[in-house]
Amino acid sequence: MKLLMVLMLAALPLLCYAGSGCQLLEDVVAKTLDPEVSVPEFQEYVQEFIDSDAAKNAVGEFKQCFLNQSNETLQNFDLMMHTVYDSFWCKLF
Repeated sequence: MKLLMVLMLAALPLLCYAGSGCQLLEDVVAKTLDPEVSVPEFQEYVQEFIDSDAAKNAVGEFKQCFLNQSNETLQNFDLMMHTVYDSFWCKLF
């Protein structure tokens, strides 16, 4: 989970650029956090962004990482995403 947090913080400028006005990003985050969405369903949802078997496997591992988390952790991650969207830095965009 720590590696995931580092990757998300590295992607912070992209998240801020999209802001909460990017419906695709919000949908992907929602599906990522939804424990009812299976790995194959998630891979199918983001299929247009997958260009190789390695990328498909990485997306599957990414989703599985979230499936392994508790509901409390998923809620905290969702809260973090909304905090980022509502932050001073993202409001500039």
